[in-house]
Amino acid sequence: QYGIVLDAGSSRTTIYVYEWPAEKENDTGVVSQIFKCSVEGPGISSYKNNPGALAKPFDDCLNKVKERIPAHLHKNTSAYLGATAGMRLLRLQNETAASEVLASIQSYFRAQPFEFRGAHIITGPEEGVYGWITANYLMGNFLEKNLWRTWVRPYREETMGALDLGGASTQISFIPEDSQDYSNSTLQVKLYGYEYNVYTHSFQCYGRDEAEKRLLALLLHKSTASSNVDNPCYPQNYETAFTMKSLCGSLCTQSLRPANYHPNQLVKFHGTGDPALCQEMVSLLFNVTACRDREECPFNGIHQPKVKGNFVAFSGFYYTINALNLSGHFSLSDFNSSMWFFCSRSWVQLHFMLPKFEETYARSYCFSANFIYYLLVHGYKFDAETWPQIHFQKEVGNSSIAWSLGYMLSLTNMIPAERKLIQLPLKPSLFVGLLFLFATMALLCLLFLVYLCVASCNQKNITHVEQVFTPE
Repeated sequence: QYGIVLDAGSSRTTIYVYEWPAEKENDTGVVSQIFKCSVEGPGISSYKNNPGALAKPFDDCLNKVKERIPAHLHKNTSAYLGATAGMRLLRLQNETAASEVLASIQSYFRAQPFEFRGAHIITGPEEGVYGWITANYLMGNFLEKNLWRTWVRPYREETMGALDLGGASTQISFIPEDSQDYSNSTLQVKLYGYEYNVYTHSFQCYGRDEAEKRLLALLLHKSTASSNVDNPCYPQNYETAFTMKSLCGSLCTQSLRPANYHPNQLVKFHGTGDPALCQEMVSLLFNVTACRDREECPFNGIHQPKVKGNFVAFSGFYYTINALNLSGHFSLSDFNSSMWFFCSRSWVQLHFMLPKFEETYARSYCFSANFIYYLLVHGYKFDAETWPQIHFQKEVGNSSIAWSLGYMLSLTNMIPAERKLIQLPLKPSLFVGLLFLFATMALLCLLFLVYLCVASCNQKNITHVEQVFTPE
């Protein structure tokens, strides 16, 4: 069987196709990603002024999806669209426009051969928990097969925390030491008969793209010139221009909108490649005064438990780390030295440093690295000791670590809440009975062997005595 999930993010839409054996619909460990396609163009929230135009970019990817799934199974293949922070922001800004965008998607899929289950805007906590489910599902932290090839809960019973960095929001999800103290911030997830109290929080406007807009708007706000601004996070000798609307038109940057706001006015930014000043400016994006020195309150007044155990950092985290020529897990000092070296390079040098050069991403990697540093160290409170417990990872096997798989698993009940699969290969009463029978038989065999041994020894003694007293 097959399932399709459209991850409608703030910057792009990605289509995932998942496959599993039909006879194991309620099994686990069998769902695998067989296809992934990025839809051309920006995220669906960008079509707020022309929702009818968002259908055409989907055609290319959907045609490829149709080729990957056998035609006779199209009508039985469920398709889901989940929209994240970009659409959450649009709904806050203009609910009518958000509804029209979703309606346009519904209309488009009515003409497709798949069983479309609707387009929905998921909440930040849902996005965080679905990402947590995906990461732990792919890493086999929920179930594993025992000697009898039956699914059982892993002996270690450990899960990994999940760190997701999107375009408009970022999420942290993990099981804290004591979840009772954070009942308002935890979601109870029941999987295979076991309950997990997952702390999760989604920070709106702290996704990579929206955070960079806030930085640019902040630099403009602090600059004496209204049309030429220095950016310490851009590479040396790099120049680009944005309209005022692209900088301050977002809900995340409204508070930084200048008094003389003209939407189409161009603002030029000049890169100075100054790592120290870049980090200083990035720190201003985090409101640390709201916590008033309260423990376990990193920023923005959010109460967060102390990070615990191993974490997997994916999406935007992975791509930035990869640009710094790092992978997997490493020390905080290695990250800092790589970040400092990268941020000191000129625009020309970056052309030779990056294996895949795209201007939009290349100019922003230094900002992203500094943002990740401040978010993880000063925000989530990772330190030199706990930093190596973060694994920066894109996928497990051929399956991407993304909230989309957890979303589909939940909607299709591929991860049941009941303890259906966690059982011995025999019924407990029968298993105990057989165990008692085998133990009894083993004991009887042992007693019989002892009896034979004693009888043999007695027979030898009798024979010896007879030989001694036999007359010559």
